This record gives sequence, C-alpha cells and structure tokens, in this order.
Amino acid sequence: MGLDLDFAVRHSGRPAAAMTRRDVARVLLAVPSGQALVALPDLRRQLLAAGNPLSVAFWESAKAVLTSIESGVATVGEVQRWLESSGTEPIMLTRSYFLWPEESERGPVATEMYERLVEFLEERLAAGEIDADALAAGDSGARHAYEELQENWLGTPLPDGRVPNVVVNDEQDKELYAAWDEEEAFALSELRRVLDDLPEPPFPEADLRMAARRLRVTLGRPGYPGNVLRACAGLEEGDLPERDEDLWLTVAAGIAAPISDLPDEEDAARFFDMEGDLSHEDSILASLCAIHHADWLASVITLVRYGPGVLASPERIARFIADSEDVDVDPDEPEDLEATEMLFTAVTPLWAHLGIVDRAEVLTPLGWWGLPKALERAWSSGPALPD
Repeated sequence: MGLDLDFAVRHSGRPAAAMTRRDVARVLLAVPSGQALVALPDLRRQLLAAGNPLSVAFWESAKAVLTSIESGVATVGEVQRWLESSGTEPIMLTRSYFLWPEESERGPVATEMYERLVEFLEERLAAGEIDADALAAGDSGARHAYEELQENWLGTPLPDGRVPNVVVNDEQDKELYAAWDEEEAFALSELRRVLDDLPEPPFPEADLRMAARRLRVTLGRPGYPGNVLRACAGLEEGDLPERDEDLWLTVAAGIAAPISDLPDEEDAARFFDMEGDLSHEDSILASLCAIHHADWLASVITLVRYGPGVLASPERIARFIADSEDVDVDPDEPEDLEATEMLFTAVTPLWAHLGIVDRAEVLTPLGWWGLPKALERAWSSGPALPD
C-alpha cells in the first residue's frame, strides 16, 4: 500500500487539515523507512495544499530519523524520542519510572488514560505551552518542560477522582497477577501429573528431624542465611511452626516462591536504588524471584527421576532444564544456560542449609522426598507475587 495523503488520513482517523505532527510521525513509522523517505516530499506538499503545512523543523527531523532508520543506525530509543518530540506523544518512560505498556498490551484503563493524555497535550500545544519545534531540535529546556507537564498530569486526579498513573499501574498489576496465577496453576497440574507416574520416595524421618533442628538454629541467628530463609518463608523471628515437617516444608517452599522481602528497611531501600549495588541478601532474593515456574518444574522433576546421589550443582541444573522432556523450555544458547546457572547459584546454598543437597551439591534422600512436596506446597498455597 502506497503512502499518500489518503493512507495518512485513514491511518490517523483525522481529516488532512486536522492531522498533528504525531499523526504524521506515526504514519511515517507505519511503513518501511525507504518507502516513507520516497513519499515524504509528496506527503508534505499534499498537507500544505490541505492547509496543514506543519513546520520546516518537523519535516527536517522526519527526514533525518527516517534516513537513520534506513541506514540501520537508529536505535529504538532514538526513534521513540523523535516520536515524542512531536509534542503530543506521551513519554514512554518518565523520570519517575512510570512506564506505559506497549500499545498491543494496554488494557481498557491504560488505553483510556493514554488517549486522555494525548488530548491534554494537544490542548497544551494549541495553547502554545509546548514548543514542538524546540523539541524536534533537541532543546533540553523544552524537553524538561514537556516531561514536567506529563509528570504533573499523570499524578493529578481527574474530575472523577482517578489518578492516571495509579489506575494504569493497578490495571497492569491485576493483569500480572492473573497471568502469574494461570502459570502457577498450570505448573502445579503438570507437577502432579508427572509425580503420579513416579514412585513415592521413602520418608527420611531421622534426616528430617536433624535438618529441622539445624534449621531452627539457623533461623534464630541474625544475618545470612537465616534472614533470607525467614523472608522466603514469611516467618517472624521466634514464630516458627512446631512440627518439624511443617517448618521444613514451609522454608523449602519459600525458596521456590518467596513470600516477603527482607525486614530491614535500609536493605529494602537499597533494593530500589537504581545507582547502588544490591546487598548480598537482596541479590539472592532477586534471583529466586526471577526463576520461572517452568525452570523449577523441570529441575525438580529431573532430580526426583534420578533420585539421591545425583549432582545438583547450578551448572548441572541448568543442563537438566535445557534437556527436559517434561517441560517446554529452550535455554539452548550458551548465554541462556549461563543465566539459568547464575540464578540457581542462589538456590543450592540454601538447599544445603535444609539438607536437600550435601556439601558436594549432591541430592540427599531428604531432598528426594521433600523437594516435590515443597514445590507442590509453594504453588498450592498461593503466595503473594514477589515485588
């Protein structure tokens, strides 16, 4: 389909005389860059004839960015910033780290708020409060004012009382929780399906009793690993389950599905410090939260199939996941295997403290018996989605 004024009108949904720079920019980005470059002069003349000339600065910026795209040197960020310089395009990621979902992933609330913001920016542009030519020229002052205008709008209640950035984030959270619950339910059903075909490991009562005794001591001590294990299990100091089996399974399940963050507010603040380094404990919790349901499923099922004596090092677990025939995962690239291995370096030391693996990272009879039960408990109890 050729890029001409008729196409632009259909794409934007506005008559030629009412099209904004944003409309034209989005039209130009809707077709291959070479086609857009060829059509650019004619489109400019057609809009001029329709009484909508836009500006020299806009057309020059459009030619520059399309040429950059066609030559293969433009980045996604540069193209997005050019689109935002139209003066009515919402900023994708604001300075306060509010992020608009991708257009194809916006729910009804995000779609409504996005369209409301576009209308607001059009009003401010028409009132002369936004200098689109200065934005196109890369003027830092104009960009700062443009960002502030949007930040203020996003945080200001609408006439109906809704705050745009709050309701958009709430909608995204609900969608995330729903997707998480669906993934967890499927993983649980697959775990039960596979376990039904495997023999039940014997109950290692003596091993469990010894492991629980050591665990109670660990949980009562300050610092790592007690603080991480308590956070994973959502346990308060001194408030531990009385039965050894309940305590052990609660903590083992928490490793697969952490329930809370570290209680130290100073550590929690560092977790969100974009320029600082994570503490050792925060790094471990972040790694645990980053492991997918499918990776837990593939690793635990494989370990249970092999039984006690199998090596359960992070490197071996990453290979188990890649080679799994029970779970559809594909970390075949070396960097994917390395990433999985790095995540599980946070897991195996915690497993060692529970007696799931020994000092040589070999699966124990206790781990053979308890890992599938802990994973089932983690996914059955419906723990909160990690922040």
